[in-house]
Amino acid sequence: MKKETNTPETENKTETPEVTVESLTAEVEALKAEIKELNDKYLRMAAEYDNFRRRSREEKDAIYETALTDTVGELLPIIDNLERAALYDDGEKVKEGLVMTAKSAITVFGKLGVEDFGKAGETFDPNMHNAVLHIDDESFGEGEIVEVLQKGYKRGKRIIRFAMVKSAN
Repeated sequence: MKKETNTPETENKTETPEVTVESLTAEVEALKAEIKELNDKYLRMAAEYDNFRRRSREEKDAIYETALTDTVGELLPIIDNLERAALYDDGEKVKEGLVMTAKSAITVFGKLGVEDFGKAGETFDPNMHNAVLHIDDESFGEGEIVEVLQKGYKRGKRIIRFAMVKSAN
């Protein structure tokens, strides 16, 4: 039997498809088309994202404007009451107008979710109260608020204004 040996001529004759200029050109054209399609997708997505950011910014601005307008609308009756009270010369009528105005302000604050805090007898809390005066008096408890110099206001957990108080011990 005769042995087959691999010669350089037989080694180069592997079964590979023929690569022609036409097949390479077709492959290049297909890749170019795919790149163009992907680039178009990318550009559309980038444009959609820019539109989304613009719409989000406009919605945020509109929400702020609406909230501001609604809040001012709620406060207008207070100004109206103050203007009416200013028309009176009688001290009792002015006082009556101021009491009505204070009540309407409390009502407006209630509608807006704002509540006051800092009453005499409460325990001093540095997260809510600002102690501007301090007394040592055994008739009061440790850290008890003796007097409120200016009420504090909060909305939910957010402090709008700290209460200014006089605390004991």
